Amino acid sequence: MTTDQNSLLNLLMLSTPVGAIGSGIGGGVELTLINVAQEMIQRGHNVKIVAPQGSKVKNVPVIEIPGEVQTPAQTQTRDQLIVLPKNSVLGNMWDYARQVQTDYDLIFNIAYDWLPLYLTPFFNIPIAHLISMGSLTDAMDSIIEQVATNFPGTIGVYTSTQAQTFTFADQCRCLGSGIDLSLYQFCAEPGESLAWLGRIAPEKALEDAVAAAQITGIPLKIFGFKQDEEYWQQICQDYSHAPIEYVGFLATEQLQQEVGKCRAILVTPRWVEAFGNVAIEALACGVPVIAYRRGGLTEIVKDGETGFLVEPDSVDGLVNAIKQLDKIDRRACRQQAEIEYSQPAMGDRTEQWFRDILVSFQQTK
Repeated sequence: MTTDQNSLLNLLMLSTPVGAIGSGIGGGVELTLINVAQEMIQRGHNVKIVAPQGSKVKNVPVIEIPGEVQTPAQTQTRDQLIVLPKNSVLGNMWDYARQVQTDYDLIFNIAYDWLPLYLTPFFNIPIAHLISMGSLTDAMDSIIEQVATNFPGTIGVYTSTQAQTFTFADQCRCLGSGIDLSLYQFCAEPGESLAWLGRIAPEKALEDAVAAAQITGIPLKIFGFKQDEEYWQQICQDYSHAPIEYVGFLATEQLQQEVGKCRAILVTPRWVEAFGNVAIEALACGVPVIAYRRGGLTEIVKDGETGFLVEPDSVDGLVNAIKQLDKIDRRACRQQAEIEYSQPAMGDRTEQWFRDILVSFQQTK
């Protein structure tokens, strides 16, 4: 077991079971996993990722596991029962982890799912769980709290706002997030368009951004994975005169080039977002963020300095903020990303969390 603060770690990282890395189905948590993995490798640690078949991560070895993907938790009801499909990729991933656990010091889990938490006591090495969403279901709240109580310090979250959705907020480790800023180019002179970036699904409330575009007449470029095609078609039907363009789901290099040219990004969650990686990606390009005052976004956007926080679910609020974009200094946006959301800064927080868990685990043996 590795506990020396200066020693290198053997880390096994288990991805989300809702889709392959690179598909976009996993949303921002995919980006978090990629950035953590790449930063740990940069620091000399040995890292492998276990993920659904078809996953690819640049410069990181991936063990691809076949099986049926899991239903995303955000589509489920509060009292949803625990469900595993036949030949579950989640079950298969964790069975693989069980078989190889002696080769590693610690497992890093990013799946917002009941099974990895339930399995925690049955592993012989510690598991660090990054909880990527706020309170959604009773079953998840219960099992997260159980692990937080029995394995103190092993539950990580993005923000304190996210943690406060749980009754055990004081037992959560806030880690924030970070990105490789070298991949994002600052754009001082934007074009006319606005941007919206994310999974196209009801809880993201794309229709509010589209409504704002229709009212202002300002073109809106839409980036992201179409998770709910019926929802997308309904938006197109309801706002047939809105000046919108669906650009697609793009890799980071293309995405930052396109988003960087936009006047602002609109972030319109209908639910409590744990963080908002799309917001820091925009800031890294110098793009102001107009977001609902809800969830982790309240801890990212500096109202009046790097964007605007508006009343949740208020299209009028979005419209009024758009009219004030000239007040925002795009260089201040980039500067905030550099100071608060660099990949090394995130790496420092995450690595220290891993080491604290290892020390605690060793002391209890």
